[in-house]
Amino acid sequence: MGSSTHLSSLLSPYADDIVAFRRDIHAHPETGHHEFRTTARLAERLDGAGLTPQFLPGTGLMCDLGPQGPAVLLRADIDALPLQDESGLAFASTTPGVSHACGHDVHTAAVLGAGLVLADLDRRRQLSSRVRLVFQAAEEVMPGGSLDVIAAGGLDGVERAFALHCDPSADVGQVSLRPGAITSAADHVLVRLQGSGGHTSRPHLTEDVVFALAQVATQVPAILSRRLDPRAGVAMVWGRIQAGGPANAIPRSGEVAGTCRSTGGHCA
Repeated sequence: MGSSTHLSSLLSPYADDIVAFRRDIHAHPETGHHEFRTTARLAERLDGAGLTPQFLPGTGLMCDLGPQGPAVLLRADIDALPLQDESGLAFASTTPGVSHACGHDVHTAAVLGAGLVLADLDRRRQLSSRVRLVFQAAEEVMPGGSLDVIAAGGLDGVERAFALHCDPSADVGQVSLRPGAITSAADHVLVRLQGSGGHTSRPHLTEDVVFALAQVATQVPAILSRRLDPRAGVAMVWGRIQAGGPANAIPRSGEVAGTCRSTGGHCA
């Protein structure tokens, strides 16, 4: 029997179940550090497979299976984003303003499916090494849930770790790899400005917060490009700029927020 045929036979009993599980959590997304239902659903499914999940502080969990020894870690993130689901799917988000727009529902279902298959192999004494399933909370926020995993000993005894992420540029069924770092570290950046405000007819008598925010938004990334080696892999990108109300009034405050991402730690 070929390896692909053998794998298909192992997955077959769980295929419909995992699809249904993924659609269920897609319909009930939860943002970082609030994934209570998702954590409970995972615990219920793992417990039903005869496994013993360990809850992490707040939300998220991990679960060991297989013989004693160095562990291979399989990691999924479980949180959603504060974005409206506009997919129109039958299993679209039922939570206003929250959706699995980054594919963490797929990551979660994939690691759960792998865990169920590995649990079957373990019961047959066909699992040769220890496996740790980690369902990490709060990947999309800072500080992230990885700190909770580490604090709970999630990396203790781990020899190798594997994770994946959905990529809309890759075809279904295709796995993309590359040597070295494939994703970057990130820090949130928030700049708040305050001024006297005033009327747009007399900008010379005001501290023009909107104009100043525009300078920050355009000039900070430009300054970074002149202060750092172009090969450093640093990107400063804004995701929100917010100020004011009436078109003829200069506001007294405003802010611009974004992320600084780096493959070499230059944003730290």
